[in-house]
This record gives sequence, C-alpha cells and structure tokens, in this order.
Amino acid sequence: MQTSFLPHVLRGRLIATGSRQDGVVTAFTVVLLAGLIVLAGLVFDGGMAMKGRVQALDEAQEAARAGAQQIDVPAFRATGQAVLDPGPAVTAAEDYLAATGDTGTVAVDGDTVTVTVTHVQHTEILAVIGIGSFTEHATASATAEQGG
Repeated sequence: MQTSFLPHVLRGRLIATGSRQDGVVTAFTVVLLAGLIVLAGLVFDGGMAMKGRVQALDEAQEAARAGAQQIDVPAFRATGQAVLDPGPAVTAAEDYLAATGDTGTVAVDGDTVTVTVTHVQHTEILAVIGIGSFTEHATASATAEQGG
C-alpha cells in the first residue's frame, strides 16, 4: 500500500500546480532571447560590414595608386609629361587586387586609373537567421603625378 501511495500523491501535486499560463514565461524568454541575438548580430555584424566597406575603399585606393605608378618612360623622357602606359597600369592594379583576394574592375583614362572593388564580408551572428554576408563596393582613382 505504501508503494502505490507515493505516485498518487505526486500525481495529485502535479495536477494541483498546473495552470493555463504554464510555459508563458518560457515562450517569452525564447522570444526575448531571439531578439537579443538578432540585436547583437546587427551590432557586431553591422560593425564588420562597415569595416568591410573601409577595407574595400583602402584596397581600391592602393590598387589605383599601384596602377598610377606605371608611367610610359619613353614618352616621359620625350615630353616631360607623365603619361600612363595603360597595359602595365591595368596589370599592376589587377595584381594588387588579386593579392587581396577581392574582385574588382580597373579602367585607365589618360593619366587616371580608376578601380572599383567588390568585397564580401561574411557574417558571424546574423548567419543564424539566414544573412550570410554583406557585399561592399568602393571606387577610387589615382592620377599620375606631373613633374613640375
């Protein structure tokens, strides 16, 4: 008789403590936690996206400078004017971009090299909700310096 009494008492206590609002706090906590994770993702991954944009701009500027250093030496000696050699200018800028791991386009117009960089910044926290990366673009130009 003692063995059957204990499960009966526990079952009675379980039924007596149950109510219609059981689990409401748990659901609220889950929703609140999910919101906090998304907020943390926006802060952290948003900062990383801004860092990616700055990195893309830095790479575009450096690649444009590398291209703008490719002077056509015979033309410079003949005229005293710094004229870019378009082939080597494009190659130098593309080589710089290849070393960074980012993609981009290079254009030479007279004595100006313009580089557009595409940088993909992968997310850490927002990947949980399906946002895997941000794509950043930046454009910069550099001009061959004229002697003077």
